[in-house]
Amino acid sequence: MGGVNPVPPARHLLRAKALADARYREALDVDDMAAAARLSRAHFSREFRREFGESPHQYLLTRRLQRAAELLVTTDWSVAEICFSVGLRSVGSFTTSFTRAYGRPPTAYRADHPPAASRAIVPSCMLRAYGRPRSSTFREDSAVTPG
Repeated sequence: MGGVNPVPPARHLLRAKALADARYREALDVDDMAAAARLSRAHFSREFRREFGESPHQYLLTRRLQRAAELLVTTDWSVAEICFSVGLRSVGSFTTSFTRAYGRPPTAYRADHPPAASRAIVPSCMLRAYGRPRSSTFREDSAVTPG
């Protein structure tokens, strides 16, 4: 009765979920998540599904696809660049999974949103600085030394 209370499994599962959220870009898989939860793969997969309503693999894929959707809207990166940047290894599989999740392929999803450049907020001081004439005569006389 004087033993140490075990940590509730939900905390271990949250540790694995946090790992997926933080490191989804890496070559992370269910085995890595199970190790973070300190559970066997089979037990971890059952408990994760029971606790969160989806398999660990599906959770990781969903996280990657969410980030990919964000990058499609906020960058001009190619679909392949986005695929690899979110930790996926096959553009074909990425396109299939993305289409299943979002109802349209990545290129069509991007086309439904205005280009990222149209939403770029440039501070007015930068606009003024780059709007100045390039042939300014400011301080030209300082280059001449008195003779």
